[in-house]
Amino acid sequence: MSSSPRRKPKGSFKLFPKGARKSQQRNDGLPPPAVRERSRGIYLLPNAFTTAALFCGFYAIVMAMDQQFHQAAVAIFIAMVLDGLDGRVARLTNTQSEFGAQYDSLSDMLSFGAAPALVVYEWALRGMGKLGWLAAFVYCAGAALRLARFNTNIAVVDKRYFQGLPSPAAAALVAGFVLLMNDLQFAGADLRWYAWAIALFAGLTMVTNVPFYSFKEVNLRKTVPFMAPLLILLVYVIVVSDPPKVLFGLFVLYGLSGYIVLLWRWRRGRPVSLIQTKAEHTDEK
Repeated sequence: MSSSPRRKPKGSFKLFPKGARKSQQRNDGLPPPAVRERSRGIYLLPNAFTTAALFCGFYAIVMAMDQQFHQAAVAIFIAMVLDGLDGRVARLTNTQSEFGAQYDSLSDMLSFGAAPALVVYEWALRGMGKLGWLAAFVYCAGAALRLARFNTNIAVVDKRYFQGLPSPAAAALVAGFVLLMNDLQFAGADLRWYAWAIALFAGLTMVTNVPFYSFKEVNLRKTVPFMAPLLILLVYVIVVSDPPKVLFGLFVLYGLSGYIVLLWRWRRGRPVSLIQTKAEHTDEK
């Protein structure tokens, strides 16, 4: 009697896919081996500038606590210069990284948020009670909100303008006032209301939607006319002639320039809300 050939079932039930079954057989029921993540380093050069700016912010706080307000204000201006260099160095050397961007934001919060608030509080606002420390807090909170908004809206705003007063410019406005009045030998207690108004103005302007020119269209690799170096030299001479007066005057003009641009855009029928409530998509070319 001949045996009939086996007939394959018309349908078959597969509990696991083919690849999964092979993987299960290969591993003998053991969990898959852990995937080793590649170690990620950080770039030294741009982060060295960021660390130096962070040190200047911390130094400004220490000097303010020791009532050395001239050194504290100068340290904030040095932090401004270093903060402007770290990003440019990273772009020129192609060493940008997400770590560097986050580290820079944390450094900015200390150097241009906490440090100026504490300096102006120790210099003039301490004797005002709640009004004094509230004004310092408004400035500090404005810097934090400004930095957070900058990081989240960086891809949706017009690159030619900042949304609100940049935190380094706000810090220069506060520190420049302290530096100028200290140079003129005015006591902070005698100018407390002026310091209070400047701290509030800088803090609130940082969180508005007032456009401030960013100077990002300036191309340092492009050739310039022969007169350009002479003009730069003239600016250096003017600044060195009397740094407290010139620097404070320049940043006062910059702090008011955003409102001038706002009025100019409003007159052209393109109003901008003062308080930023949502990401703004611009159609400017």
